[in-house]
Amino acid sequence: MSLKSFQSEIQEICARELARQRGQASGIPASRNVIHSKKTQILEDSNIVVEAPQSRDAGVEVEVEVEVVLTLLSIHDYDRARTSVAQLITGRKGEYIFRIGCRPPHASLFAEESVDEATGWSGVPRTDVEVTSLQSSVKRVVEELGGKISVLFETTDGHYPRATLLLRLPPPSIELVPEVRCAVVGNVDSGKSTTLGVLTRGPLDDGRGRARVALFRHKHEIETGRTSSVGMEILGFSTAGTPVLPNILPSADVDVIRRDKLGWDEISARSAKIVSFSDLAGHERYLKTTLYGLTSGAPSCVILMVGANAGLIGMSKEHLAIALALSVPVVVCITKIDMTPPNILNETTKQVVKILKSPGCRKTPVFVNSMEVAIESSQTFAQHKLCPIFRVSNVTGEGLDYFRTFLNLLPSSEADTETFTVDQPLEYSVTDVWSVPYVGTVVNGILNSGSVKTGDSVLFGPDSNGHFQSTIVRSMQRKRADVATAEAGQCVALALKRVKRAAVRKGMVIVHKTDTPPKATRQFEGQVLILYHNTTMQRNYQAMLHCGAVRQTVRIISMDNPEGVLRTGDRATVQFEFITQPEFVKVGMKLLFREGKTKGLGVITRLL
Repeated sequence: MSLKSFQSEIQEICARELARQRGQASGIPASRNVIHSKKTQILEDSNIVVEAPQSRDAGVEVEVEVEVVLTLLSIHDYDRARTSVAQLITGRKGEYIFRIGCRPPHASLFAEESVDEATGWSGVPRTDVEVTSLQSSVKRVVEELGGKISVLFETTDGHYPRATLLLRLPPPSIELVPEVRCAVVGNVDSGKSTTLGVLTRGPLDDGRGRARVALFRHKHEIETGRTSSVGMEILGFSTAGTPVLPNILPSADVDVIRRDKLGWDEISARSAKIVSFSDLAGHERYLKTTLYGLTSGAPSCVILMVGANAGLIGMSKEHLAIALALSVPVVVCITKIDMTPPNILNETTKQVVKILKSPGCRKTPVFVNSMEVAIESSQTFAQHKLCPIFRVSNVTGEGLDYFRTFLNLLPSSEADTETFTVDQPLEYSVTDVWSVPYVGTVVNGILNSGSVKTGDSVLFGPDSNGHFQSTIVRSMQRKRADVATAEAGQCVALALKRVKRAAVRKGMVIVHKTDTPPKATRQFEGQVLILYHNTTMQRNYQAMLHCGAVRQTVRIISMDNPEGVLRTGDRATVQFEFITQPEFVKVGMKLLFREGKTKGLGVITRLL
C-alpha cells in the first residue's frame, strides 16, 4: 500500500465528508453564469471579438476577462475598463496579478530553459510600445479606484515583450487584511530565525547572529542561539507591494536590536497583506512542539530551511515527512550560500532535488532564479505538486528579493474556501490559552467555519466530563489589534467573560450557543497507515495522537487485521479511545500519531 494512494484516499474521504456536512450548498453555478453573461454583454456592446474558450475553465475565463480590460483600454473606454478591473480585484480578496502580453509556457519556464525559443505561448502578443502604454492606462484606472500598482516584472527585449503588474486595493479595515500562514521548519542551525529576522526587520545579518536576536523570546535562547518555543513573526506588505519594515540603523548592540521593532498592531494598520510565520523549533527534543505547530496552525505552506553547508540532515527529513503526510505544500529555502564552497553547494542542491523527486515526495523541483519564475510559481506550486527552491544569503542579500516577491504573492489562507466556510455554524479551535492581567482568560486559535463578533454568547468545551460551558466573547484581537468581527480562516484571540484559566485547555472548540451542544467523542474509528514502527502494534498499544488542535494519548481498542498486529507499511481500520478525556473531533479529520519516532497517518471514518 503506497503512501501516495493512501493520501489520495484520505483526501477523497475528507472532501466527501465536508460536502456532506455542508449539506451540498446549491445555487453557486447560477451566479457564475450571471457574471459570464455580463461579460458577454460588455463584449457585444463594444463590438469586441474575443474567441470563446473551448473549455469552461476558471483560468481561461480569467484570461478572457483580462483581454477584455486590455481591449477596452486600447479603445480608451475607461469607464467600462474600471468596472471590469474592480470586478477582477474584488473577486480575489483585493489583489490581482495582471499580465500584459503573452505568457510563457510553464514547463519551459520552470525547467530553466530559454523561453524565447519555446513553443506553447498563450495570450495576445503585444509590441513594446503597447506594453508601456497599457501599463500607464492600467495604472490610471487602478489609481482612480483608490488602489496601487507595482510592476513585478517587465521585459521589452526578445520576441515577446510582456509585463506583470500587481494590482492591490487597500483593505477596508484591519479585520479584512488578508493573511498567509507559513510554518518555518528545518534542522538545528539551518538559518530559520536569521532568515525571518532579515525578512521582518530589513537590515542584513553580520554572519554572527545579529539578525536572529530580535526574534528570541527567552534569555536562554539568546545565550545558546537555539529557538525552543514556537516563535510568531509577521511581515506586512503595503498596498504598493513593498514590505512594511521599521526604520532602524544597523547596530551591533543586542538591546537596541530587540527594542527597535514595529508593533504588530502598527504593521497591521500599514499593511494590505500579512504573512505570518510560525518559527518552529528545529531540535529533536522539541519535535512534539513542532508537530503541534504544524497540525493546529493550519499553515498554507511549509518553508523548509536547509543550510547549504550541512545539507538536508537530521530533523529536516522528519519535518519534510510530516508536511507531506499532512499534504501541506512545501517550499525549500537553501541558506548560507555566501559561506559555502561551490562544490558543497552543488552537492546540497543535488541531494535536495533527489529527495524531492523520490517516490515518497513526488514533487517537481523548480529553481527560482528569476522574478518571472517567482511570480508564476507562487500561483501554481500548490496545485501542480511543484516545490520552489530558493537559494539565499542573509549576509549579502542574494536571492532575498525573489523570496520576498514570492511571499507577497502567495494566495491568502482565508481564500481557501474548501477548508474554511463562512456560511456554516461557528467552529473555533483553541490552540493557546493565557491569563492576561485585568482582562482575564484569553484564548488564541483559528476559525474553522462561521463568523464571530464581540458580545456573542458561545459554548466552549468539552471538559473532562464531555460537557460544554457557556460564556460571552468580551473582546477580540487579530495580530494584537482590536477587532469587532472575525470570519472563517482567520487567526484571532478571544477574551472570555468570567472563565477561569484552568477551565480552558488547548484542543477545545468554541461554538455558538444553541439548545443542542456538540457531542464530545471518547472512541472513534479511523483508517490508518503505519509509516514506521520497529516492532509490532497490538491491542492496548498507546500513542500520542495529533488531530487538528487536539493532542492527547490514545489507546488501540480493536483492529480489523486478522493477525491482530500491525507492522510498518500495514494499513487497517483501527478503533481508538482517548485516555484522559473526551475530545471534539469530526469524521474526515486527518490524524497523525507517534510514540517517540513511530509515525502513523490516517483519517477518522466513524465516531463511536
